[in-house]
Amino acid sequence: MIRVVLADDERLVRGAIAALLGLEEDLEIVAEVGRGDQVPAAVTAHQADIAVLDIEMPGANGLDVAAELRTAAPGCGVLILTSFGRPGYLRRALSAGARGFLAKDAPVDQLAGAIRTVHSGGRYIDSELAATAMIAGENPLTQRETDVLRAAADGSSAAGIARLLHLSEGTVRNYLSSAITKTGADNRISAIRTAEEMGWL
Repeated sequence: MIRVVLADDERLVRGAIAALLGLEEDLEIVAEVGRGDQVPAAVTAHQADIAVLDIEMPGANGLDVAAELRTAAPGCGVLILTSFGRPGYLRRALSAGARGFLAKDAPVDQLAGAIRTVHSGGRYIDSELAATAMIAGENPLTQRETDVLRAAADGSSAAGIARLLHLSEGTVRNYLSSAITKTGADNRISAIRTAEEMGWL
C-alpha cells in the first residue's frame, strides 16, 4: 500500500482528489492538509511514501515544501499537482526535488499512475507541461514592469529606479508589486530571477 499525504488549500478539490484516489486498491490517503506548513509533520506522523502538493497554499508554497521534504523526509517522494502550468514552476519544482509534476485537470488514472511511478523511484512529468516548459510562456509583464525589474536587477533602490526611469517612487513600488504578483514570486529578487528564467528580461 502506498501511503499518500494530500495538500491543497481548496477543501472541495482536496476532498474530491482524495475520494477518487481512495478508490485505487494500492493507494491510501493517510492525511489531508490545507496548509503547506502542515505537510512535513503530516508526512512524518503518517510515514507517508508520497506527498501530493499544490503550489499555491498558505503557510508555505508547494515548491518550498518540496525542498524541505528533500531534507526532512528523503524517503517521501513529492508530486506537484497544480493548475499553474508555468515553465518556471516546473523548473523550480524539479530543482526543489519533486519527481512528479501534473496538472490538476489530469484524469485520476493518470494521477494514480504518476504516484506509482514516483513511488517506484521514477519521474513523471505531464507531457504537455513539459512541452510548455521548453518554450517560454507569454510574458505577463507590461513594458513598464519589465523596465522596472530590469533596473532593479543591479540592486538599485526604489528611489534610484525612480530617478533612472523618471517615475515617482510610489509608481516604481506599484510596478514592482505588480511584477512580483504576476511572476508568483515572494519578493523582487525572486521576481527578477523568475523573469530571467522565463526569458522575460
